[in-house]
Amino acid sequence: MNVTTATTGAAESAEDRVRAAYARIGEVDRPEVWISLLDEEEALAAARRVDERTASGADLPLAGTVFAVKDNIDVAGFTTTAGHPGYAYGPKESAPAVARLLDAGAVVLGKTNLDQFATGLVGTRSPYGKVRDAHRPDRVSGGSSAGSGVAVALGVVDFALGTDTAGSGRVPAAFGGIVGIKPTVGLVPTTGVVPACRTLDCVTVFAAELGLARLVAGLMSGVDDSDLRSRPWPVQAPLGAPPRPRVGVPDPAELVGMAPGWVTAFEAAVKRLADTGVETVPFHVKPFLEAGRLLYEGAFVAERYAAVGAFVTSPEAAEDLDPSVAAIIGNARGLPAHQLASDTERLDRLRAEAREEMTGLDAVLLPTVGEHPTITEVERDPIGVNTRLGTYTNFCNLFDMAAIAVPAGETADGAKFGVTLAAPAFSDHVIADIAERFLPGAPGAVALPPSVVPLVVVGAHLSGQPLNGQLTALGARLLAPVRTAATYRLFALDTEPPKPGLVRVTEGGARIGAELWALPRAGLGALLAELPAPMALGRVVLEGGAEHVGFLCEPAAVAGARDITSFGGWRAFLAAEG
Repeated sequence: MNVTTATTGAAESAEDRVRAAYARIGEVDRPEVWISLLDEEEALAAARRVDERTASGADLPLAGTVFAVKDNIDVAGFTTTAGHPGYAYGPKESAPAVARLLDAGAVVLGKTNLDQFATGLVGTRSPYGKVRDAHRPDRVSGGSSAGSGVAVALGVVDFALGTDTAGSGRVPAAFGGIVGIKPTVGLVPTTGVVPACRTLDCVTVFAAELGLARLVAGLMSGVDDSDLRSRPWPVQAPLGAPPRPRVGVPDPAELVGMAPGWVTAFEAAVKRLADTGVETVPFHVKPFLEAGRLLYEGAFVAERYAAVGAFVTSPEAAEDLDPSVAAIIGNARGLPAHQLASDTERLDRLRAEAREEMTGLDAVLLPTVGEHPTITEVERDPIGVNTRLGTYTNFCNLFDMAAIAVPAGETADGAKFGVTLAAPAFSDHVIADIAERFLPGAPGAVALPPSVVPLVVVGAHLSGQPLNGQLTALGARLLAPVRTAATYRLFALDTEPPKPGLVRVTEGGARIGAELWALPRAGLGALLAELPAPMALGRVVLEGGAEHVGFLCEPAAVAGARDITSFGGWRAFLAAEG
């Protein structure tokens, strides 16, 4: 992964951050959040090692941050329980997703409570205690990644890892008023994760800040050979959203299961997004919701039995087994193979309908949930309430979509209200860019795949200039303003649209203002194929010595052209010319 900036916003030492975290743990007094918590002195020792690495010059993008891990993900030195004491085992090594974050300088504090075997969206299905909402303790926190979501919402940790099969990385984010990123299936390895549904599971991240969540998701990503479903980032996948994204919005009449006030909150969120310049387009949500019902009501639930069914139905599991979890997983044992074949065909048809609805769209916008139930309501109707909470999340992995849940700046009946942006696989950066419109502020660090091509831009392809759309149409994203080394001269060419020519010289050169963009590797060929003479792509040396592909000009084309080097760049020249 390439990190586009070196900072995470962490301003304190790792040791100071750990001390603050344990002080906060004492203040909030929420023991049900944790299944196992590292002794403070051990955490401080880990933090000192990070500070020593930082002092020695190590590049640690997560130094000064602390995190928590859902207890169905392996962390060396902790037992993994998946929410059942009898299932516990001690892993020999951390899951790759965790190991990559530790390598980046984050300090893990402990393992968090969850709906048992990651089966649920409420956060109450655990023998380790019902995880209460961070803001309204009589309400559910959302599951199954309940403890992770609450640990972030309470400000104990900077970020936390969850998993998401049906919505567990998004529902807790909605209730907590935080960010939840569910990457494309397979981008983050699930090696070292107790499976819920092996083909659909994702490792997810919660954070209060979108920039940090994006950075963590990127740092976790990357192929792991031991994960049979691990997927590389495609060379043609977009690295960002277009300047004016087109986002599908369902008609309010199609929003089923929304409590009073929640539809109004969603309509306000749609308006807020549109006010930022996003084009909102109607779409029919019906095939998405129908597919979502297949996850638990169809034969796909058989994957849960394949994962942990042998243990769940064994005598040693009975004492600490949640009744709802036992029913869901146990009942899947008898599902016939022909039902799975039938449901797979039905899913294919619904996927085709959904693809048609998304034609021409960059993403779809949905409420993450439509109500915030009390713990008492869940106790009265544990299956029904849980089912309703998955209405707008269950379809996502079945349709192979990336999703991000963010606070919408609204409340509904006193609850924090959040929305989800979803888009086809490998649109992770697209939806994250759109999500930033709900959370204005300085963008944080972004970890990009190693396959990207840095591209130096000096003229008509600069942001805001006439040809910039050629880059954004290819899925490119702006990294930073830069300057070339002092070995170039710039000329105004007689072209349409007007553009400059950058030529490298052996003497009399100057530094020229430019932009550094990241381009999907497949886009480089497309850009070169359409590049008119006398423009060319070649190696451009930047101030500081870095060398990247960039726009240059054939030297013969600048004979007689106006030398504008003294302006220091194309923008300055245009401004001076009025």
